[in-house]
Amino acid sequence: MPPCAIVDTHLHLWDPTQFRISWLDDNATLNHTFMAEQFAQHSTGVEVDACVYLEVAVDAPYSYLEAVAIDRLATRMPQLQGIVAAAPVEFGLQARAYYAALRSIGPRIKGVRRLFQGESDANYALRPNVIAGVQALADFNLSFDICIFHHQLPAVVGLVEQCPEVSFILDHVGKPDIKNRLHEPWKKDMRALAALPNVVCKLSGMTTEADHQGWHIDDLRPYADHVFDVFGEDRVLFGGDWPVSLQSTTYRAWVDTVDALTRQLTPSAQQKFWSSNAKRVYRLG
Repeated sequence: MPPCAIVDTHLHLWDPTQFRISWLDDNATLNHTFMAEQFAQHSTGVEVDACVYLEVAVDAPYSYLEAVAIDRLATRMPQLQGIVAAAPVEFGLQARAYYAALRSIGPRIKGVRRLFQGESDANYALRPNVIAGVQALADFNLSFDICIFHHQLPAVVGLVEQCPEVSFILDHVGKPDIKNRLHEPWKKDMRALAALPNVVCKLSGMTTEADHQGWHIDDLRPYADHVFDVFGEDRVLFGGDWPVSLQSTTYRAWVDTVDALTRQLTPSAQQKFWSSNAKRVYRLG
């Protein structure tokens, strides 16, 4: 088990009977209610000090309602200390009204996410309106979570370069092709991204990119090691990605796996990874 109580920077919660979530329709594993009660059951034995909620790609008409509902839930779930809400960054400067509305929900709104992973254009992140919309986040003290597949990394490097005032968090180590054990050009692109000081990386979602039924810790180790090599101990965070992770692992098994992957770190570096980096990046507490 980790050497300290952990901060999970990537928690999803949903009730498909409350909001329309189309992408769950054909997923027998995930098309169920996963809320605070279920998370408490699945995380039994893990000391979770705090969590950051990540938007779950509800259908667009429900996006703002999702943020409001999760903020209300947090009054009954003290662990839930931060929220990363969905936001239409592609609307450029017109997104500012949406950011202001999110900010009005309350101080738990820490950042936004707009999924790029499903865009067919590998350079979607470099569209002028997208860049303008992301740049505007700085005026609202909102960070941006990046969710992409590995082939989109070069464009993301360009986006981050043009938004020096925005804090970026890369989700799921950029989703490399772990199943097929491909390391390049992911390693090169991650090094380029890590060279930019305003971006950090979550060690999360890795088993989802591996063979769901047959992955082994040694499949993950080269990717985890490279993340720490290029980002360093001050810019890597733990993320659980529950319940999406249930497609390939349990919550406890993922925590134990990451504990094994990070055991070589110094006690100070482990404390940063499991807790203090997350509290700093997401302004918790």
